[in-house]
Amino acid sequence: MLSAVKKRTAQLLDQPDEEGGLMRTPLIAANWKMHKTVPEAVAMLRDLLDRLGGQAPTDRRVLICPPFTALSAVRDVLDGTGIFWGAQNMHPAEEGAFTGEISARMLTDLGCSYVIIGHSERRHIFGESDAFINQKVHAAFAHGLTPILAVGEKIEQRRAGEHEAVVEAQLAQGLEGVSAEQARTLVIAYEPVWAIGTGETATPEDAQAMHAFIRGWLAARFGDDVAQQVIIQYGGSVKPNNVDALMAQPDIDGALVGGASLHAESFARIIQFQ
Repeated sequence: MLSAVKKRTAQLLDQPDEEGGLMRTPLIAANWKMHKTVPEAVAMLRDLLDRLGGQAPTDRRVLICPPFTALSAVRDVLDGTGIFWGAQNMHPAEEGAFTGEISARMLTDLGCSYVIIGHSERRHIFGESDAFINQKVHAAFAHGLTPILAVGEKIEQRRAGEHEAVVEAQLAQGLEGVSAEQARTLVIAYEPVWAIGTGETATPEDAQAMHAFIRGWLAARFGDDVAQQVIIQYGGSVKPNNVDALMAQPDIDGALVGGASLHAESFARIIQFQ
């Protein structure tokens, strides 16, 4: 399917909207991973809100994904500010004997709007398969959560020229059985594994090329209209000094931010990209 996707990608790049630009609302998301106690989370968010004037910007969306232990406190701080909160992971089952896991129903009970699914650390440290990730995607949709499906290749796969095939397989299997109506509401996060937490970042041009490929794949699978609505984020060592160049690319619709989201000053600057 790769050649068909590349052809569709080339066609999409020549199709601006009626005003000559894209109408997708950027999404800047913080993935705190296993960082911050409840007091640390509250203090950081209060500092962030001070820097943002107490409210989220109206022309972009901001999302905080803290550890499960801080979700309730994060909700209390962010409620009414226009900033969304979500989870870093979840189990696909409704409930049951799954020690240490969290269900979609539990997340919606806390007011979560989004959930990150298929992050490379879940794939490569915890061994989650594409089939298991697909179950999570369906469970998220069933409970009204927006899944942020993370995809990306390892450095050896990119060097071997396999990066597009790897990402295509993750998309195809992760979105198996997803309808076009569901697909238009999801978020894709492209995170090259070699750039996560390493200080290495894909060049804006390399990131744009993969984002365009992903949008081409979505168009081939779900249709052009859906592909033009899907938010595709870039993740992997996003920082204040590279966010402007990344966000200037036509198919990069946001950022999934790790380390730089832990500090109010740096994350505020990322939110306020130019």
